[in-house]
Amino acid sequence: MSIINREEALSLLREYIQNEKMIAHSIASEAVMRALARRLNENESKWALAGLLHDLDVEITSSDMKIHGLKTAEILQERNFDPEIIDAIKMHNEEATGLPRTKIFHHALAAGETITGLIFATALVYPDKRLESVKAKSIVKRMKEKAFAASVKRENILECEKIGIPLLEFAELSLAAMQEISQELSFYQK
Repeated sequence: MSIINREEALSLLREYIQNEKMIAHSIASEAVMRALARRLNENESKWALAGLLHDLDVEITSSDMKIHGLKTAEILQERNFDPEIIDAIKMHNEEATGLPRTKIFHHALAAGETITGLIFATALVYPDKRLESVKAKSIVKRMKEKAFAASVKRENILECEKIGIPLLEFAELSLAAMQEISQELSFYQK
């Protein structure tokens, strides 16, 4: 079973992803997953690594939801990665496998990686386009709007409740995790 450090994981990510916004999304997902793991007393390193690498195949598959996540699983299997990480990455997009998410790790990755997109989308509606401008209540409000946010699945974010975290608390936890690393994400907000 392969265990790599963050620098090796970032290098792998950059090997497959060129789009800086997707890199930012992956880094944000890493932070959110680490915070979720801490909150739920799970393995922070494992969950953060899944958050960082979950979209490794997004450019290869052109985000085709019928296969997205499966190519990442193949890449990580070739590198002898932890099967639990591979399983969670496959299950973050249940459309590719046709299987329901059943484990806490599955639900956490689906919710954690999806809320990063909503937080970025919420930041974009503010004049200064900064994460610091976003409030947890704004995220919850956007969840209830009809227009919502393009390419963000409301149902995935609500999976936070399947792991026992109410939506407002989940929004606060996710937002705080992203704000802690806002320097790493600053190029996204330009």
